[in-house]
Amino acid sequence: MITSNQKKTALYCRLSQDDNTENESNSIQNQKMILQRYAADHHFPNPCFYVDDGHTGANFQRPGFQQMMVDMENGEIGIIITKDLSRLGRNQLHTGLYIEERFPMFGVRYIAINDNVDTDSSESNELMPFKNLFNEWYVRDSSRKVRAVLKAKAERGERLGTRAPYGYKEDDHDSKKLVVDEEAAAVVRRIFAICAAGRGPSQIARKLSKEQVLCPTTYAYQKFGVGHVSLDLEKPCHWTDSTIANMLENELYLGNTINMRFSSKSYKDKRKVEHPREECLVFEGTHHALVTQEVWDIVQRVRQNRRRPTKMNKQNKYSGLVVCADCGSTMVLHRAHTMKPIWNNFTCRTYKKEGAEVCTAHYIRECVLDEVILADLRRVTAMAREHTREFAEYIGSR
Repeated sequence: MITSNQKKTALYCRLSQDDNTENESNSIQNQKMILQRYAADHHFPNPCFYVDDGHTGANFQRPGFQQMMVDMENGEIGIIITKDLSRLGRNQLHTGLYIEERFPMFGVRYIAINDNVDTDSSESNELMPFKNLFNEWYVRDSSRKVRAVLKAKAERGERLGTRAPYGYKEDDHDSKKLVVDEEAAAVVRRIFAICAAGRGPSQIARKLSKEQVLCPTTYAYQKFGVGHVSLDLEKPCHWTDSTIANMLENELYLGNTINMRFSSKSYKDKRKVEHPREECLVFEGTHHALVTQEVWDIVQRVRQNRRRPTKMNKQNKYSGLVVCADCGSTMVLHRAHTMKPIWNNFTCRTYKKEGAEVCTAHYIRECVLDEVILADLRRVTAMAREHTREFAEYIGSR
């Protein structure tokens, strides 16, 4: 068992963008200096730093803080010291919970130097709940101001992103403007072209990974020195289907700026909420497009009729295109290695899943469908040969 003299004195430092970084009083370096001097003056044993640089105090999902909690629960920490209460957190409810319940549960003494808080002295803790409340008000007010600024920028049509999307780079003279990055733009155009030819995101991702094309996060890091939370230098060419899908659905590549597409519910809940396009602020032609409207429309039609390879690892030519005449549901292909090709047939997805109460038991063989399509193609080509001008005018009017 660890004795009190063997336990660590945790010196916790935190800094976020919410803090006034123009004033160095909250800098990590200044916090470390204050905490180290305080620990030395009071002869606290085994001082050890836990640092969260760039993490908000509105929640406690911070790596440094969580590691400190693990060490505390393992009985390794006897004292926790912060520069003030706001360094521990700016959430009144959770901050109070840690100070008044969690820390005492593990026999840990907590000290906030500038706020004169010491859990070993009950008199110094009387104003602590009010100070925690003021700290939370600070975050709420900062969040309100930031949201107002972002909304104003969004309504002016300014780009809200913090980094240039793949295929573009920031203008050297105006960081708010996007210019084409030809190297990455060539990959973007290729992705749209492959999708327009009928390939899905998973197939495109595998193809790019196999060809050792740098994925967007690695490319941005190597060319512009821009980091990202998902950066994995051990897998520099690892493309995912979600990355491809997001690119294929992003109107940015059509030359449009879509603002207010995402939002968070509150300053406490940072999870993203996506809004439908009609609720977003759309500004067309704000920068050079990487794909034409024609290619974009083709890709969107392909994406609406998404087709996935079957368990036999082969995609049928009619996949996603055959529809039940009774219920309107997509019909699915039924086949197996033990079946002859002429037995392959499409059955109603609704009937297959929910039975005769919803739809009827009917099917069409693939070979019959081939004959129907072939006969129709022959009819159309015959008409095109016999009435060339009328056919050309009809096609041109579509």
